[in-house]
Amino acid sequence: MIAPQLTADGRAVRWSIAERIAPLVDDFALAYAEDPIGIGYLLAAHAANVAALDFAQCSADMPEHERCVRAAQADATRDALLDEMPSAPQVDALLTPDQAITYATRLTKLAARPRHAQDRNRRA
Repeated sequence: MIAPQLTADGRAVRWSIAERIAPLVDDFALAYAEDPIGIGYLLAAHAANVAALDFAQCSADMPEHERCVRAAQADATRDALLDEMPSAPQVDALLTPDQAITYATRLTKLAARPRHAQDRNRRA
């Protein structure tokens, strides 16, 4: 589970995901080392699909069905890249209901500290 914590200055809650992303980056590097051409093509295709999706989302006159098609294309190339990485399914945190409640409670308590400090500073 990702553990939230207060930043050093105590003004925000830090939600670090680095420990969950590190295995994905490692797998990506290994996949690229094993097949740089194949992974390179997948990356180039994904970059093109992401750029096309970004254009579609920012274009005022783009039909909604075109946005959906471009989103599906970006999802497909992203999934193809993630298929090359065995640790990809571990990136999503799966929590039991009790774990989720505990996590939400801890996050709420941490978030309350900087908020209350801001309120005190405004009054002073």
